[in-house]
Amino acid sequence: MPSGPAGVRVVSLVPSLTEAVAVTVPGALVGATDWCSRPPDLDVVRVGGTKNPAVDRIVRLAPDLVIANEEENREPDLTALREAGIEVLVTEVREVPEAFRELARVLGACGARGRPRWLDEAEAAWARPPAPDRRTTAIVPIWRRPWMVLGRDTFAGDVLARLGVDNVYAHHADRYPRVPLPELRAAAPDLVVLPDEPYRFTADDGPEAFEGVPCALVDGRLLTWYGPSLAQAPSLLGAALRAGSAEGQRRPC
Repeated sequence: MPSGPAGVRVVSLVPSLTEAVAVTVPGALVGATDWCSRPPDLDVVRVGGTKNPAVDRIVRLAPDLVIANEEENREPDLTALREAGIEVLVTEVREVPEAFRELARVLGACGARGRPRWLDEAEAAWARPPAPDRRTTAIVPIWRRPWMVLGRDTFAGDVLARLGVDNVYAHHADRYPRVPLPELRAAAPDLVVLPDEPYRFTADDGPEAFEGVPCALVDGRLLTWYGPSLAQAPSLLGAALRAGSAEGQRRPC
């Protein structure tokens, strides 16, 4: 497995990038957010949330690099780190090809010697994703109370589109619009995609709001993370989407 040079110190403020660095450059990470759950045995200093990192704690870790994302992290926090003399690498990922480019950039900056096998496998998997029987439309709630859905220019939306699922709100003015439940129902999607993060939708919490519409409960990591999970995402996520559609067709309205 590729590894970085001794002494490289990295703090990650993005869960998916944390996983990517941890499995590719062992020992490079010295800090990560409270939400960085992969790998399960990750043993580093926790520095708070993605939206409210403890800047002073990060500074005390004296990292050579902090890796962040333009969507997940707040500019004032990143500015404070830069003003403390810390280099910050900010990624932007809104499409699957961008994920591959940004992952290569991040891993190189973290000291990876060579390209990890999982990244090659992920690119190969997405070069030939499973072809759907037909294209379907979907709404993708990410929160309730209030209801929020995927809108324009999102990585998850691009992932779904490449698997044959078109986001109803892909052209909305907002990236994550708040839409009242009656309007979501009135949109009449073929499918409702319910991930388990950031809101944890379950069989008992979510589908009941869309009676008569097929619902696919999916692993949020497969839908929204750009890291090692990208290699399995086309097959596993595609299967979950097909299962949700098939179950809805069997269920009486």
